[in-house]
Amino acid sequence: MTQDTGAAAAAASGAAPNDVVTIKLPAAGAYLSVLRTATAGLAARLDFTLDEIEDLRIAVDEACAMLLSQALPGADLECEFALDTESMRVSVSVLTQDGQEPSRDTFAWTVLSALAGDVDSLAGVDNRVTITLNKRRSGTAQ
Repeated sequence: MTQDTGAAAAAASGAAPNDVVTIKLPAAGAYLSVLRTATAGLAARLDFTLDEIEDLRIAVDEACAMLLSQALPGADLECEFALDTESMRVSVSVLTQDGQEPSRDTFAWTVLSALAGDVDSLAGVDNRVTITLNKRRSGTAQ
């Protein structure tokens, strides 16, 4: 686990530091259980409710499934968890053949948005596609 560059300043001011956890796995469905488990553990660390943890686990799994369908053979799936005191941002990315973002008018995207809160996607110049989820704990300001 690594801390971002603002962690020292946040700690000095009395605020909890932001932690960033990065996991890199082969882009294959057989490895998604590792990300589901990591998601649950990190969300529990932030005192998410059991329902929020399960929603986030399902959302990460769905985001990965959307990306795996277009992953280049032999590519790695990269997942970054950015933690702060009230929320978790999860960014999942993979190299793809065509660099196309997932369609936002599908049932899968609707489910993803309902489970995770804020959802976005981005296609990079190198055909890397990223889906980012931002889930806030219940009882925190939006």
